[in-house]
Parts: sequence; C-alpha cells; structure tokens
Amino acid sequence: MDAEKWKDTILAKSREYVEMGVSVASDLTEKGKTQAKILSNQAKISRAQRQLGALVYSLAKGNEENQPLVDRYIDMIDSIEQENRQLKAKLTPAEASEVEHASVDVEADMADVMADPVQEEAAPAEDAAETAGEAGAKKFCPQCGAEVAADALFCTKCGAQL
Repeated sequence: MDAEKWKDTILAKSREYVEMGVSVASDLTEKGKTQAKILSNQAKISRAQRQLGALVYSLAKGNEENQPLVDRYIDMIDSIEQENRQLKAKLTPAEASEVEHASVDVEADMADVMADPVQEEAAPAEDAAETAGEAGAKKFCPQCGAEVAADALFCTKCGAQL
C-alpha cells in the first residue's frame, strides 16, 4: 500500500513539473515571437525612413510637393513605432533592452553598408548577378502603373499603398 501512495505521489509531482515546463516553454515562445515582431518592425521602419528620405529628396530636387504622400509615410512609421511600444510593454525591461540593442546593431550594420560604396564594389560576382536579376524584375504601381522600387511601400507618383 505504501508503494501505491509513493507511486501516486511521484506521478502527481511528475505531472506538475511537466505542466510547469510546458508553461515556461509557452512563455518563452511568446516572448520570442514578440521580440521577432519588434525586430521585423524595426526593419520596416528603417526601410520606410530611407524611402521617405529619398522621396523628400526627389521632390525637393524637382521643386515639387506631395505632402499627402510624405504624410502617409510619416503616419505609417508612427503606427509601426506605436505597435513596437505596445509589444515592448509586454516584455520585461531586460528583454526590451536586449531587443533594442539588437535592432541598434542591425541598423548600424545597414548604415555602414550604405555609407561605404566600396563594399558594394567588392561584392562577389554571384552577388552582382543576383542584384542584376533583381534589377531586371520591375515592379509597377497597381493604381497608376508607374514603375516603383522593388521595396517601395507607396507609389511615388500617385501615393497608392503597395
């Protein structure tokens, strides 16, 4: 009889530990998804900021104005930043700090590559071939038919969201 009680106690404790393990694994998975979404949003923000800068430059260069399109970019960037603030609020301060450092590192790497044109010239031939293949694939606005950059979020001609 004592063996049966001992067996039941061990089984109950085993179930308890398994449930705790499942709970911890689930929490870690959710935190990982949240952190990945934050980093993905940071990449979107960086891309949109670059495109906004290029748009403002091209408008200024051509003595043109398209404030509604500029405002769309700004609103989109603001909404993504707000989503990131909400996501970071779900994390502990240490976890949010880790994501912040990771996104800063990614942004710094991107800035280094963009600021150093020599790195692009030194790319292997296969990378150049991939780039040439991507350049050959043109992207057009579904609204007005204007040619747009492959990673554009909005049409620079009519402002339609891509």
